Amino acid sequence: MANVERPLSPHLSTHRLMSNMLQSIAHRITGAALTAGTLLLVYWIGALAAGPDAFQTAQAVIGSILGRLVLFGWSAALFYHLCSGIRHLVWDAGYGYSVEATNLSGMITVSAAVVLTLLAWIIAYMVM
Repeated sequence: MANVERPLSPHLSTHRLMSNMLQSIAHRITGAALTAGTLLLVYWIGALAAGPDAFQTAQAVIGSILGRLVLFGWSAALFYHLCSGIRHLVWDAGYGYSVEATNLSGMITVSAAVVLTLLAWIIAYMVM
């Protein structure tokens, strides 16, 4: 068999970057971010179990500006991944495969994730 040089497929140099591609990548990245954020949650629960001093330290870390920024990013990743997962469930049911439907569902996914994230933080600050 002759050694034929072929491009890797699929390759970004042969495809135009589209919103569906970006959302697929974002879905995977948010899945990884949720894993990393869950480690922060485990740290917080572990500090709760370790006693009042450890919990105070964890609260100070998570309650700092950087900690809240990380929590905001984690919640945004959570809601985006949730909405994107629902979008995939609709696709698994056999609906929404046209170009117009995928573009619309993509916009709905991003919009719903933004609204849910902001709503969760507004409610959290109202309760505090």
